[in-house]
Amino acid sequence: MTTVGPSRAALAAVPLARWYAGDRPAAWSPEEILGVAARVRETVHLVSAPAAPGVGVAVGGSTAPAVGGQQGLPLLGTLPPLYPEWLGDRSFGEAHGVRFPYVAGEMANGIATVAMVSAMARAGMLGFFGAAGLDPARVEQAVADLAAGLAGHTNWGINLIHSPGEPALEERVADIALRHRVPAVSASAFMGLTPAVVRVAASGLRRGPQGRILRGARLFAKVSRPEVAGPFMSPAPAHLLRALLDRGQLTASEAELAARVPVAEDVTVEADSGGHTDNRPLAVLLPAMLALRDELTVAHGYDRGIRVGAAGGLGTPTAVAAAFALGAAYVVTGSVNQATREAGLSDDAKRMLARADVADVTMAPAADMFELGVKLQVLSRGTFFAPRSARLYELYRDYESWDDVPPSQRAKVEQDVLRTSFGTVWDETRRFWEERDPSQVTRAERDARHRMALVFRWYLGMSSRWAVSGRTERRADYQIWCGPAMGAFNRWAAHSFLAEPGRRDVVQIALNFLEGAAVITRAHQLRSYGVPVPAAAFVPRPRRLA
Repeated sequence: MTTVGPSRAALAAVPLARWYAGDRPAAWSPEEILGVAARVRETVHLVSAPAAPGVGVAVGGSTAPAVGGQQGLPLLGTLPPLYPEWLGDRSFGEAHGVRFPYVAGEMANGIATVAMVSAMARAGMLGFFGAAGLDPARVEQAVADLAAGLAGHTNWGINLIHSPGEPALEERVADIALRHRVPAVSASAFMGLTPAVVRVAASGLRRGPQGRILRGARLFAKVSRPEVAGPFMSPAPAHLLRALLDRGQLTASEAELAARVPVAEDVTVEADSGGHTDNRPLAVLLPAMLALRDELTVAHGYDRGIRVGAAGGLGTPTAVAAAFALGAAYVVTGSVNQATREAGLSDDAKRMLARADVADVTMAPAADMFELGVKLQVLSRGTFFAPRSARLYELYRDYESWDDVPPSQRAKVEQDVLRTSFGTVWDETRRFWEERDPSQVTRAERDARHRMALVFRWYLGMSSRWAVSGRTERRADYQIWCGPAMGAFNRWAAHSFLAEPGRRDVVQIALNFLEGAAVITRAHQLRSYGVPVPAAAFVPRPRRLA
């Protein structure tokens, strides 16, 4: 048997109250309803009238108990104000000192710049500096600049990326974060817990005045698989804590407390994003992660919850509203921020991003995990990076050394991809690794296949730097991390003040996404109560916001 709710006529027949118009009459037409739907900061009344079809909406005026003979419209219900600040989990703002549940994610090679992070922090949001791919000295300078420019702010952080081929680099970035007391650290591309990420999570753990466990650096974990999320949602494993304790990198008190709390209290579910991604749809992945969170919270008896945020595919207010509707505690944007004025990407590359459509992306080998066959999502329009890097990986996979590659294929790679000889690139690569990690050179000199991998990784690494610096003669080799959200954003921003890269501002994008998400959420509320909300209410246009 199917149970249905009462009809509008039944609701209006015996109203509990009536609404009395002030200087603004009730809205019944699509144009009028559209205007009311956008007024998210005001109380909205749902009203009925014998002479009008459907359910109308009204703002202002007054309400009073229904009394026979009084004028006014039957009041069917009332919706309280809905602020963008109220989307997501309120504890996110309390934990991170932010006004909005919104994060500008860490785009590697410093594309998420000091300027971008600073702008987000001053606007009451959170931003992460893109430390991945940078020399530790440059990361340390960025941290010093942020600490000085954002003195008194706790809503900023840096990225700690998993470096399976260079664990020492991972440790050095962790050292920087802890030494400078970086407020927040976003761990990304991890396939499992490492000593470095556990040390960041556990260092500074202490008891507060009421016995609550307080953290030093607040760790975010960006994940795209439940099997990776689980360890971050669980207490740090005993063997890693014991090893850190033996090295003198944790105190006994920190290790004891780390066994009582999750490694990360903020877990970002990364769906179909630019860069490292598993291309999973958010509507499938986020509910699975929320269920896993609930299961582990009960299993470990946590006294406070783990916040689960959403990233990947968020290129419009509609997508942001959908993420919050799915249960996201906060949202993280990435691709769309690369084409802003604050981004550390060349103007040439930004113009390429601004022309991208939703299908102008593809997967390509990742420089940092090349030998493992890991891929990341990049822009395909206007660049041959994806097919060229894929060809390099195929050669690495199929041959034991560069000398084993057929001469015709070697010539083509040197001419079209490297644009110089293999030996010349190896000389440059060897000098780089002699300074950064001499063990890589030692290994390459006795292992021809590893030498080939390092040379091919030179191309993958330089292709991103060419896009950052704007080496237009290498435009066909630009590696620009990008997900389909970029194309969605370009369609939404077309013919608005955000259409041109030179006018794109990271804070304006964030405010428009949040404001638009609130408007769309209100429109859904109204429609679910029978208000004939026009389609335009679900596609708010960009406008300048303060």
